[in-house]
Amino acid sequence: MKLIQKTIKAAKEQGSKPYKSIQYFSNLKKGGIPMYDVVIKNARIPQGDDTVLTNILVKDEKIAGFVERLDGIEAKEVIDAGGHLTLPGCIDSHVHFMYQGFPHRENFLTGSAAAARGGITTVVDMPCCSVPSVRSVRQLKLKKELVAPQALVDYAFWGGVTGEDVRNGWLHNVKEQAEEGVVAFKAYMTPSVPTFPRVTDPEMYEAFVAVAETGLPIGIHAENFAMCDYFVKKLQREGRMDGPAWAEARMELAEKVAIELGISFSEATGARLHIVHMSTGIGAKLVGEAKKRGLDVTSETCPHYLTLNYEESMTKYGPLAKIAPPLRTKKDNELLWEGLNNGSVDFIGTDHAPYEIESEKLKRGMNIWTAFPGIPGVETMVPILVSEGYNKGRISLSKLVEILSTNAAKHYGLYPKKGAMFIGSDADFTIIDLNKRWTVDPKTQASMCGYTPFEGMELKGKVVKTIVRGHLVYEDVEESTLKELSDKELQEIVHEYPKGVRERYADIFEEFPSLYSKEYEKSFRKNHPGLIDAHIRTITGIRVKPGFGKFIHRQSIQKLPRTITY
Repeated sequence: MKLIQKTIKAAKEQGSKPYKSIQYFSNLKKGGIPMYDVVIKNARIPQGDDTVLTNILVKDEKIAGFVERLDGIEAKEVIDAGGHLTLPGCIDSHVHFMYQGFPHRENFLTGSAAAARGGITTVVDMPCCSVPSVRSVRQLKLKKELVAPQALVDYAFWGGVTGEDVRNGWLHNVKEQAEEGVVAFKAYMTPSVPTFPRVTDPEMYEAFVAVAETGLPIGIHAENFAMCDYFVKKLQREGRMDGPAWAEARMELAEKVAIELGISFSEATGARLHIVHMSTGIGAKLVGEAKKRGLDVTSETCPHYLTLNYEESMTKYGPLAKIAPPLRTKKDNELLWEGLNNGSVDFIGTDHAPYEIESEKLKRGMNIWTAFPGIPGVETMVPILVSEGYNKGRISLSKLVEILSTNAAKHYGLYPKKGAMFIGSDADFTIIDLNKRWTVDPKTQASMCGYTPFEGMELKGKVVKTIVRGHLVYEDVEESTLKELSDKELQEIVHEYPKGVRERYADIFEEFPSLYSKEYEKSFRKNHPGLIDAHIRTITGIRVKPGFGKFIHRQSIQKLPRTITY
């Protein structure tokens, strides 16, 4: 009971709904014996930088209480956490699951399977890498329908704003997307996909003005286009074809000046600026200084920017380690770890963006300049932060919880439904064996791409169970519901549009022909759908059926505190 009271008190202090302690006893059978849907026993949950062993009670997919003993308590299902560390469900707030439109790269089934296997209970999908891209309510609603039959974990969506939207007078779509529940808006300073045009500097300013009115963050891909374009062409003329050339062309300074411009626009407009996938130590310094000045500026970094450096990884893997922004230096690695600890880096996302090896990464005739920039990451985010962060003493347990769960949930208005371990929060948990050693192998991962620059990395700490709304979605076993899917089921779930969508899917391109690009027709797997089906059946450990995951509407407008400790 003491633990319950502490949880209720903490929830009130954090501004969550003040659930009454009587609710703990609201699920009584005749005779006064509590009945719950699920008990998660032997869960070692964080209490600051310490842990406590407890049993978690779940009713109606929400946390109903915590007890030290299970005497007299009945439940329909018992899940044993085995005494392992049990975190509030981890969130990856920056993924590109490439669906609909790029089924050869990924789909929402394989992407969310990778998330579940990596301990991610909620993903937030980006607006650009789907067809159509999400820049209006109509496009957003269509995407919801398209991904719903495939999702294995819960999901939310970013909204989009592009240079084309500014030029054509479509900025009214920003407010409408916000009202429909998107968590933030994405804008590119450099070219992305053909159907998501970058913003010029004045167009970005106009986008900031429009987004500021919603109260939501605007996330920018912070690389100066002119600098990147110039130095890429310069190194090409010099004949550079080595992997590191990509990183040297898109230099640290290109990110620095882009962040500085974004901060200036944030200050001028009052918009909440968020720097996505920040790769440099100087970027963290700039964000920290902006926070100290009282500006609404936040940032995320990615596991690869914390652990890999461009000289080693791009020499070894070439295009398979090519991303934008590129990998940086070992010094940047350490400065970003410092940023996580001092508050200049707020949380972790992955920028999960897999590409097809055969047509987009290692196709004959491709080189470091023409290969597509992107890597997978959703399946390895939690293990890397546990192994290289917490287990090596770079971050504390409380910081681990903040950067994997709490802060992203707060920033995107999903808290305390997500990212919290309060009575009334969704019963989402990531269960980790802190001592389990394993080696990253792309051949065993759920993402279809079949590569990762983390290949061969030895990690200590592995996700053994993932629970979403009280349901066991993944456990570290060979069995899987995906192996049991029939050819007909795979055809309906993966290769066909949901009922009633086909006609509207075609109509949207008649109204907005610029939303389609011939580029999307170039692929290997698209012409070999059997390869996609075969891959899905190799994915192990999934315990729910496709379509289990739910869309999560933004709860409210929330902000992280601007706390810098240096």
